[in-house]
Amino acid sequence: MLNWFGKNEVEKDILSPNGQICCRFILKSGEISYEVFKNGKPVINKSKLGFLISGETPFDHNLKLIREQKKKHTETIEMLWGEDRYIPNDYIESSFYLAENKEPKRIFTMRFRVFDNGVAFRYEIPAQPKFSQISIEDELTEFNFDLNSLVWEIPAYQPDRYEYNYEKTFAYTLKNSVHTPMTLKTPKGCYAALHEAALYDYGSMTIRLNDNGKLQSDITPLSDGTKAHVLLPFQTPWRVIMLADSAIELTTNRMIYVLNDPPAGDFSWVKTLKFIGIWWAMYVGEWTWAPGERHGATTTHTKEYIDAAVRLGISGLLIEGWNDGWEGDWLENGVHNKFTVATEDFDLEEVTNYARSKEIEIVGHHETVGFIDNYESQLEEAYDYYAKNNIHYIKTGYAGSMMTINGHREYHHSQLGVRHYQKTVELAAKKHICLDIHEPIKGTGIERTWPNLLSREGARGQEYEGGALSPSHACYLPYTRLLAGGMDYTSGIFDLENSVKRISTTLARQLAYFVTIYSGMQMAADRPFIYEERFHDEFDFIKMVPTNFERTIPIAGEIGEYYVVARKDYNTNDWYIGGVTDENARNVYIKLDFLDNKSYKASIFADSEDAHYRDNQFGVIKQEKTVGKNDNLDIYMAPGGGFAIKLECLD
Repeated sequence: MLNWFGKNEVEKDILSPNGQICCRFILKSGEISYEVFKNGKPVINKSKLGFLISGETPFDHNLKLIREQKKKHTETIEMLWGEDRYIPNDYIESSFYLAENKEPKRIFTMRFRVFDNGVAFRYEIPAQPKFSQISIEDELTEFNFDLNSLVWEIPAYQPDRYEYNYEKTFAYTLKNSVHTPMTLKTPKGCYAALHEAALYDYGSMTIRLNDNGKLQSDITPLSDGTKAHVLLPFQTPWRVIMLADSAIELTTNRMIYVLNDPPAGDFSWVKTLKFIGIWWAMYVGEWTWAPGERHGATTTHTKEYIDAAVRLGISGLLIEGWNDGWEGDWLENGVHNKFTVATEDFDLEEVTNYARSKEIEIVGHHETVGFIDNYESQLEEAYDYYAKNNIHYIKTGYAGSMMTINGHREYHHSQLGVRHYQKTVELAAKKHICLDIHEPIKGTGIERTWPNLLSREGARGQEYEGGALSPSHACYLPYTRLLAGGMDYTSGIFDLENSVKRISTTLARQLAYFVTIYSGMQMAADRPFIYEERFHDEFDFIKMVPTNFERTIPIAGEIGEYYVVARKDYNTNDWYIGGVTDENARNVYIKLDFLDNKSYKASIFADSEDAHYRDNQFGVIKQEKTVGKNDNLDIYMAPGGGFAIKLECLD
């Protein structure tokens, strides 16, 4: 521990374990700021820190340093499930204990952690005699990147939450707040992503361009205009700056997980899941969510789907539209949804008993439409209802443009929204239920602490097919949204030419999604008869590809252009490789030097030379060959196409 005894002029450098990243903490004239360097070159210029607090003097000046505490930390954490089983957690930490020179002489701590692949910091405010609760008016955290940096972003505070197409622009052109992860490329070629970790009981951080021409945190407000009401002691989420020399390197940054606490109890009961669903048939107009002649979630239909899951070798089934509340305009009527009352043509007990006899897990469904007051009034009873009927997985939905909480309209990613989502996760954990949250709060790594949160949506998925998705969309996701964790993209649509939902991909690309877009709950989203009638070999790949991986190796890619990744199965020595491209065809050259010194059978599903996402979506070449670590693969991807490979270990 270093004692500073009230210094108010300080510059302290915190170096990453390998010495390549430096974060400089600055206290000058009573104000605090920071800078970030990579390999000696500035990445983030001098950036302000602090708070504005309602009814109080600003918490950003008249400061002095009481002491600095520094430590080195080295460990490897083990994830229960995910893209990598083991994640290094090596950093240098410096904590700066600060106090005001003048009344009310409040105190707080700035805690910095510098990793080999980024920087994280947070504010920690202890309880103190004159300062026990606060309302935060604004957070003044800046990220002073060169405004000529390229930015890939989606807008914040919009009716469809995170479900927008990613745009490539320059930082200086930002006019409104954007969501994180926000990915940048500086003029000097450094790649970065701004995000946060361990978001609890606080508004989600968005990013805006402030009046001083600097990127600044913009905490999602509550309906009363404040950012958050907190009791002390309190610590903000970690502000995370991921850094890399290339776009593809950025995709395996796992900082958000190590910045979260270890599991909050025994989660050995959590299992990842692959499932089909009574879902896509509604999107293409065959069935409806609402009761009637074409109702999808009937007892009869559900038992037919359970039988199909058995034939397909898939262990789960999602049922949407089973409960009372889908009649009429369900977006408006969601306030009346009942989560323990089934429609007249659906018998939950009969269905779950039948599923159990066939060893099929049921994925229940709660569509709240954002009416949180209604949902929370039934929450414990609804979860008990599922637990009693041996339902261990729930897909939740919040499709409204805003949430209704305590009678007020609130943003999904406000403090009250964050608090609600966390309430569902913790209650589900008590009932041994896993969640797949649609219209969620973004991922901030809390899956490490709460492993029953198996998946989220939080970006445009394949329900937007039919004109609202371009082939480049899935080439943006690994470098943006997926930095926040896995996504339920509802992959595996094989009925590519359906006139209601015309899919802008090739067939091989649909297989690739099961590798390129990770999810702890992975849905094979098309109707069972589509898989069974025509695509036996392709569906075998979906059946075999894991939902839990030991190791992920990024191979090649550029943001919005293409992405190629290899993943090793958690339970075997098999590997899977997937790749997707934008509207442009391309060849990728894959070195297999990451393999063990063994022999592997490569089963390859690739686009044919004449395949195209518009004109020949079913052009697929299937190959098998024996390969090893000294071999290479040269794979063609058609416009809007992709490929999927299984490397089965033969030794």
